[in-house]
Amino acid sequence: MAIRYKNIIGWIFRILSAVIMLQTLFFKFTAAPESVYIFSKLGMEPWGRIGIGVGELIASILILLPATTAFGAVLGLGLMAGALFFHLTKLGIVVQADSGQLFIYALLVFVSCLVLTVLYKAQILRFLPLKKLQRHEK
Repeated sequence: MAIRYKNIIGWIFRILSAVIMLQTLFFKFTAAPESVYIFSKLGMEPWGRIGIGVGELIASILILLPATTAFGAVLGLGLMAGALFFHLTKLGIVVQADSGQLFIYALLVFVSCLVLTVLYKAQILRFLPLKKLQRHEK
């Protein structure tokens, strides 16, 4: 029964984080005025806007693929940590009268990716050379 709930919770957070990141790609890739404003204010226009968009696309795909969910979640965590950092330091929570919507989206994705990283940590642990480390400790 616990595996079933983990699977349901996992899919809820996978869809939530991927959908939010994917829906913002249109604005980043089409140079929507709000995106251009944000990245200009950060001194990262256009390369930052496009690069972050590519990163979010990769994170979303990895999150939606069951075998790579944890890796996409870690990438999403990093991207959203950057977004939250810039909201709190340079942009403000409210950007161009958006009532804090972009900040809330970044926070939702960050929390979703954090939950996914914990739920799917075994995917990451499989790639760590733990057995080699344990042999050296003995």
